[in-house]
Order: sequence, then structure tokens, then C-alpha cells
Amino acid sequence: MADEVGLDLVEIAPDANPPVCKIMDFGKYKYEVAQKAREARQNQTHIVVKEVRLTPKIETHDYETKRAQVEKFLKGGDKVKVTMKFRGREQTRPELGYKMLQRLAEDVAEVAFIEFAPKQEGRNMTMVLGPTKKKTEAVAEQKAARKAKAEAAAETTE
Repeated sequence: MADEVGLDLVEIAPDANPPVCKIMDFGKYKYEVAQKAREARQNQTHIVVKEVRLTPKIETHDYETKRAQVEKFLKGGDKVKVTMKFRGREQTRPELGYKMLQRLAEDVAEVAFIEFAPKQEGRNMTMVLGPTKKKTEAVAEQKAARKAKAEAAAETTE
């Protein structure tokens, strides 16, 4: 029957009684499987851990700049490792660094959650923030925003 139609006879379940076969174009099937695999690789994302370093004596403007940087990384779908560096006598007051990290976590709470709570390791205190959106969603939103911006720019030039 397969020869009459010009297709291939493919054995699907050889262990079944009787064996199950299907008449199909095997070359086309292999091509479609390869296309699906390629599409899956294109949609694959790599989550990167970005790092931002702070000190307990940071000024308000510098803190706002660092907070904006953390938000940008989180909106891009990346995790952020926030490191609080203690120098000299600052090491005797780790609670100041802990409060600063908690304040940062509260400030970016709408785009992040605390993945690892602040933890003291020698001279540094670290905390990891994870994005609330998945990387694929964040990348798709950024592409849509860029496209809308380009269309708006094209309309204004006309």
C-alpha cells in the first residue's frame, strides 16, 4: 500500500502484537522534527546572575542609581546578586548592611523576590534577588516595546 501511494512504511510500535506501522513521508517527518528542535533552541534563554556592589555608607543618589540598575537587570529577566562590602570598622555593624539590603529588596519588590536572604560571609554580605517574570516573557516584552517605539518614530517622520 505504501509503494502504491509513494510513501514510506514506518514501524511505530514493534513490541505490540501485531506490530503497529504507519504510512508516511519519512523525509518530511525528519525535516519537521529538525525544525521543531531548531525552534526550541532559538527560544531557549540563559539566565545570567548580575552583580551589584554596595557599601553601608552609600549616599542617597548613588543608592538610587544602584537601585535603578538592579531594576533594569530584573526587568531583563536576570537574577541579581547584591553584595554589601564592609571595610575596616564597618565590619562591627553588619546590621546597617542588613537594613540596607532589606530596603533595596522592598524598593524592587514589584519586579523581584528574595531568592537568598542576606547572609554574612567574611567582609561581605550577599543577597540574591530573582525576577518575578521569566526571562522569555521579559525578552518578548522588550522586543514588543522596541517595535512599538520604532513604529511611533516612523509615524512621526512621515
